[in-house]
Amino acid sequence: MPIFAGTRLALIAAAAAALLFAAPDARAELKIDITRGNAEPMPIAVTQFFGKNEQAAAAGRDIAGVISADLERSGLFRPVDPKAFIQTPDALQTQPRFPDWRALAAQALVTGAAEVQSDGRIKVEFRLWDVLAEQQMVGLAYFTVPQNWRRVAHIIADQIYKRITGEDGYFDTRVVYVAEAGPQNRRIKRLAIMDQDGANHRFLTDGSALVLTPRFSPTTQEITYLSYFNGQPRVYIFNIDTGQQEVLGDFPGMTFAPRFSPDGNSVIMSLSTDGNSEIYSMDLRTRLVRRLTNHPAIDTSPSMSPDGRQIVFNSDRGGAQQLYIMDADGRNVRRISFGKGRYATPVWSPRGDLIAFTKILENTFYIGVMRTDGSEERLLSQSFLDEGPTWAPNGRVLMFFRQAPADAAGKGGSTRLHSIDLTGYNLREVVTPTDSSDPAWSPLIP
Repeated sequence: MPIFAGTRLALIAAAAAALLFAAPDARAELKIDITRGNAEPMPIAVTQFFGKNEQAAAAGRDIAGVISADLERSGLFRPVDPKAFIQTPDALQTQPRFPDWRALAAQALVTGAAEVQSDGRIKVEFRLWDVLAEQQMVGLAYFTVPQNWRRVAHIIADQIYKRITGEDGYFDTRVVYVAEAGPQNRRIKRLAIMDQDGANHRFLTDGSALVLTPRFSPTTQEITYLSYFNGQPRVYIFNIDTGQQEVLGDFPGMTFAPRFSPDGNSVIMSLSTDGNSEIYSMDLRTRLVRRLTNHPAIDTSPSMSPDGRQIVFNSDRGGAQQLYIMDADGRNVRRISFGKGRYATPVWSPRGDLIAFTKILENTFYIGVMRTDGSEERLLSQSFLDEGPTWAPNGRVLMFFRQAPADAAGKGGSTRLHSIDLTGYNLREVVTPTDSSDPAWSPLIP
């Protein structure tokens, strides 16, 4: 059963997490500086979690596998091959023999245990060890229903990531995207959702109507997306837990779904009326729409800052498509991008420090970031077509979609999701069952 299919109540783990052992002083602890480019991955040994019976042992084995995969995929950790392990899971329930792990060049060690409770829940505990200092860094326990083991693994991976990097993790998250299939002239586009590692994949719409540009709400429970009803753009709000959807309204001239405000009480959008695209906001409680820009140029793709005070958007009011920032009420508009080429699809970082964007220069597409004042522009990826960046909730990783060029016969041209970190390294494909575009990364699941 997918964890996002109405089973939020099944994860008692997050609320029932209990500190098993106090972490020692922070001196001489392991640390990865994730702001440096191309940091050497830290060798880490993730052992199978011990279980006294077959059910517990299977859960422990699966949990350890997901933790290891999460950490490896971040590009910051290099899991040690389990075939080289000397100590067994049951022996590790007392104290690690640190020389054995230093012999494998492991700098960090993850141990744990899974136990089936009398009420059917499983208790999962883990410990993170500094192998060189021979001390425990953190130890926690979680209680949950058995089918939620995968989410517990992501939560543990987040704890490890945070303890070693000092930054919040992003593994206990989901991604919604547009799943594409069929020939280019009869493309079927469905809304799909999955865990950030591709597990628990399912389709949310049946493909009978074209869907575009899904966006998460701040609560992670709702998505806005754009669809076409009788040939007209219509915006829906979809509740992930219940499967219910609500029509936000019909919006002729809209090409992108609205984005939620940080408090979730309103959305911002671009609408084209009389051939002119402007930025608007809508109060979700009253449905009142307010116009924010009034300019003969094309203003589109708005994204609000995490504090709700500013909006970034792209506009050709300066002649070419560039990025602009304005106050949330539409005042104090100022241009922030001045590089060559055209800029599009800006998205404000959850940390508030950066803005991601798509850049088009000399028939090449780039994903880049810049400071909110337009300084320190950095291009992270480039290809035939890279577009639609979305932020991980910790503001350290981006996901986007990449389209390959088609051949002379019109074949090929596959579209796939990719992720990359802020240093411009660790570019990876995010595997999906079909072609995929327009990803939106959720906040951490509550």
